[in-house]
Amino acid sequence: MPASLTVQMPASAPRQLFLLFHGVGGTPHNLVPLGQRLALDFPQAAVVCVAGPDVSDLGAGFQWFSVQGISEDNRAQRIADTMPRFVATVRGWQQRTGLTDAETALVGFSQGAIMALEATQLGESLAGRVVALSGRFAQLPQQASATTTLHFIHGKNDEVVPYGHTVAAAERLVRLGGDITADVIPFLGHAVNEAVVELLVERLKGHIPKRIWAQAEQSALPQS
Repeated sequence: MPASLTVQMPASAPRQLFLLFHGVGGTPHNLVPLGQRLALDFPQAAVVCVAGPDVSDLGAGFQWFSVQGISEDNRAQRIADTMPRFVATVRGWQQRTGLTDAETALVGFSQGAIMALEATQLGESLAGRVVALSGRFAQLPQQASATTTLHFIHGKNDEVVPYGHTVAAAERLVRLGGDITADVIPFLGHAVNEAVVELLVERLKGHIPKRIWAQAEQSALPQS
């Protein structure tokens, strides 16, 4: 498997784990600037840029699944076929750092975001937060995780993964009672720019997950 890049590993036991997943044909180096920014804002976090497991059939970089001949009919199966490797990768880093799913955030761009989003449909808790940058579900979600907060950030001018996928998924998840934020950035294409990074950090720092509110309300109830 291609080597992942550790951007930050605190000398003492880390308190959070950020796993960053690149797009198809990309490499871990593509997300190092984003990882460095997260390391700056979360100095007690382990930050890792993860490599896709296969050499991309686009001619460069790596991938989780092939996009050659990809369609709405076969995308879900391709993701399902590679998902066990994605889950094993996340669990492996959690074991190495001694951190739980609640202390883990998955940050994906494009195909990396697709894998992270689809992992929320497995019926198991893999991460406390998922950040989807220019991503989508293979199919509209059928369930909203009670333990995972989802943050969608998408460019309105994205011609690779149209932003309508984010709008439709957000609307479905809201109806299902999910904990989400969804932001569409005008004039942005299929990319991660400074505006995306700033918004990502703002969402991670400023949004208090529903599960935290629920725990606080429960603890405030009088005990019998």
